[in-house]
Amino acid sequence: MELLTPGIAITGSACITAAGIGIEPALTALLSGTSCLQPVPLELTGGCVALWGRAEQFKATEFIAPLKARKLDRASQLSVAATGLALADAGIARGAVAPERIGIALGCGFGGVANSAELLTGYFQSGVAGLSPLLFPNTVANAASGNTSIEHGLKGPNLTSIQRFCSAESAILAACRFIEEGRADLMLAGGVDDLTPLMMEGFSAMGQLNRSAAGFGEGAGMLVLERADHTKQRGATVRALLRSIRSIGLLLPQVRQQGIDQLLQGQQDCDRLMVSGAVQAATPFLEQIKAAVVQYPGRIIGQSLAMGATSLGLLVRQLHVGELGLQLTASPQGPYYAISVQGGSPV
Repeated sequence: MELLTPGIAITGSACITAAGIGIEPALTALLSGTSCLQPVPLELTGGCVALWGRAEQFKATEFIAPLKARKLDRASQLSVAATGLALADAGIARGAVAPERIGIALGCGFGGVANSAELLTGYFQSGVAGLSPLLFPNTVANAASGNTSIEHGLKGPNLTSIQRFCSAESAILAACRFIEEGRADLMLAGGVDDLTPLMMEGFSAMGQLNRSAAGFGEGAGMLVLERADHTKQRGATVRALLRSIRSIGLLLPQVRQQGIDQLLQGQQDCDRLMVSGAVQAATPFLEQIKAAVVQYPGRIIGQSLAMGATSLGLLVRQLHVGELGLQLTASPQGPYYAISVQGGSPV
């Protein structure tokens, strides 16, 4: 799959990670090589050594009214907060864009798991009387995008993508489609995931904690994608232009080079390369990319299924005018994404 996006600009970005609130703490940690990961308590992993990066500095009530925050699951809280930060970074006040012309596309891996577990626990312990109606709306992965659109008045397209380590990249692709098809002038695009002790126990039971170097992450990353002419009309700063988004599903051994060429077409040379997702799965592609700077944010803030927008936001913030950046994201056995951006480009 290929999408050429010369008319779409990135005008804002934000993230909430184990490094702190906003792009700057995560960027500082990345550039200094300071890991934000901590050991997972051994009682959660059956004695297996593992690392995780929890967004411990995040306090939902700093962004959302307390009574409203209590009704939202943690993934929704993270998404609502990151969206507000991204809109502020893009200089977009509420009401400045017609609500039906602004939407959201969000990648999510495990959103809703904690509320699902709590809801089912109540049922197993007390039957129907133990079911909480307040929990049910947050038991699905698209709760975060729905709650975010309600909180920020986004009445345009609304989509949630779950596609392994490429969940956020898939959401970014969909957001660009909505803009190119004229269904929106501006889209929030990103990813969100949270971490819970129960999830770590589940990963342990499934044999997913087999390497001490593995680091699990949580948080939210959000980008503001905008039609370039719309950006020019409102006099906004363009942080980067999207040049292309390419994706392939599988890398079959018998046509390995063909698949690599298809994904990296015209992008083997770049100034900065950001590697997201499963690094080992990306190795065949990495061997053919020439980049002055290569970065692996997952080693600093932890990996999640929806960290692609966080990685891309970190990449964009480092690009100077005219510099080319490439984000490569891979899941074991696919899919694979390559997103090309150019920094500081005028519109």
